[in-house]
Amino acid sequence: MKREFKENESIDYCVLDYECPYLPDKKTRMYYRFIPKATKDLVTNLIQRGWRRFGFSYFHPICKDCNECKSLRIDVKNFKPSRSQRRAIKKNRDTQIIIRTPTISFEHIELYNKYHKFKAKKSGWKYTEIDLQTYYEEFVVGAHNFGKEVLYFYDKKLIGVDLIDIVDDGISSIYFFYDPDFEKLSLGIYSLLIQIDIAKKLNLDWIYLGYWVNGCKSFAYKTQFKPYELLDGFPKSCEIPNWEKRD
Repeated sequence: MKREFKENESIDYCVLDYECPYLPDKKTRMYYRFIPKATKDLVTNLIQRGWRRFGFSYFHPICKDCNECKSLRIDVKNFKPSRSQRRAIKKNRDTQIIIRTPTISFEHIELYNKYHKFKAKKSGWKYTEIDLQTYYEEFVVGAHNFGKEVLYFYDKKLIGVDLIDIVDDGISSIYFFYDPDFEKLSLGIYSLLIQIDIAKKLNLDWIYLGYWVNGCKSFAYKTQFKPYELLDGFPKSCEIPNWEKRD
């Protein structure tokens, strides 16, 4: 018999410790909340408190004896692009953009796997090939009326996919991947600049960038978007999150 979930009803669980992808010789454990019918109000509340979303699952780390994952958000209204960020905009003068509800295609899967093979070789990421079902469950379902994909094209070729949630006070970055053959376009930087532009047009205050770990090279780019704020810990829904401003 199929289970029917009510609005914002959840199933909470956690996973066993596994190797931390950010810090060597560390273990991580994630706390999950499975919410098939999450409202935009609830998602906003969770994102403001450091939660992340993949599909129907919302999560944050609960690692023993470690508190290195800090949530980071960009101050949209006070953001001013640096010289290198302005160069990324110029590089992409011929890049086309489409914003729509998340979809799935063989083109998405091929690009995702190509990107992760590249990162495995360049940065030592562990490579696991994604299939249609897994991609659908992680990046398509759960979008409801707030999840979007920003597609990047060059000469009608898909070269980048940016998954985002547009919540009440900002944009939550879920995941971005691109074609490494177009690495010279600095698409990672450009995609964040596009998010900031979208947020400004929608009169939103923040870009929620997920976690920042001091010393982790994969996250170093996040602190280049100034000013930004950091959140220590994951406050409960009844608590006011204490974001600390950084210039």
